[in-house]
Amino acid sequence: MFPSFLPQSVQRLTEATSIAFAQNLKCKAISTPLREQPIQTVYIHQGTGGTPILLIHGFDSSSFEYRRLLPLLATEQETWSLDILGFGFTERGAEFQFKRSEIVTHLYSFWETLINQPVILVGASMGGAVALDFALWYPAAVKSIVLLDSAGMKPGPVMGKFLLPPFDYLATEFLRNPKVRQAISESAYFDKSFASLDAQLCAALHLEAMGWNQALIRFSKTGGYGKFGNELNDIQQPTLILWGDNDKILGTADAYKFEKAIPHSQLIWIKNSGHVPHLEQPEITAQHILDFAKNLTP
Repeated sequence: MFPSFLPQSVQRLTEATSIAFAQNLKCKAISTPLREQPIQTVYIHQGTGGTPILLIHGFDSSSFEYRRLLPLLATEQETWSLDILGFGFTERGAEFQFKRSEIVTHLYSFWETLINQPVILVGASMGGAVALDFALWYPAAVKSIVLLDSAGMKPGPVMGKFLLPPFDYLATEFLRNPKVRQAISESAYFDKSFASLDAQLCAALHLEAMGWNQALIRFSKTGGYGKFGNELNDIQQPTLILWGDNDKILGTADAYKFEKAIPHSQLIWIKNSGHVPHLEQPEITAQHILDFAKNLTP
């Protein structure tokens, strides 16, 4: 019923969208310049037609965070989502540091192997920073950008550089704690009822993937995604900034900063939404993205 790379706890999903999403996940060996062996990469692909949409998830997450948005987008356009290197259910090689250059190289290899035409790149939270990084490295691969409550305006965390044993393990075990994760989930929503048991399970399935804690430690030690600064002036693609008007994770000030820093950008507020409008207000979020796609110059 479910792909073999998912843990047995996937059987406890209860929402129809979550179950269908899990059943449609796939895994493909993606050849990259990062090592001789390909990287087993987990992704989902639905829909046909139009400019392909590629969804990038956030920190300590997986493609599951697009379980409500992706099916809506796929009704009108070809839509993809993948678990980026070091996250989700994609293979975590012991030889990787999971630094930004490795993440973007793996993402490009995935794009080149399976899509290989300019995409509408959608990134949520840290995924927005990944999308911006990708557009700066490989501008020809990106037709336009959609940022969902994006990271990239604040300095990266400095604590990662000091995660020495045993504190690195203790930090990841703290993050693994269900009560901690539930508190984070509740703070991400405007309507706390969205922080359901099913939502908690979707957000925790990847914790059972091999190497989850070590990859998170290595990524954190690289400094992660900090402030882009003047680099954003080099983003030439049309950019749509969608932001929850009740974001308690990143706040709302960064939305205006992105609008000012990215030359061809527009900002739209998602009402009655916290940090994750793609989960809390998926219909209006999808409609804004599809409208944006239709208005792009061919």
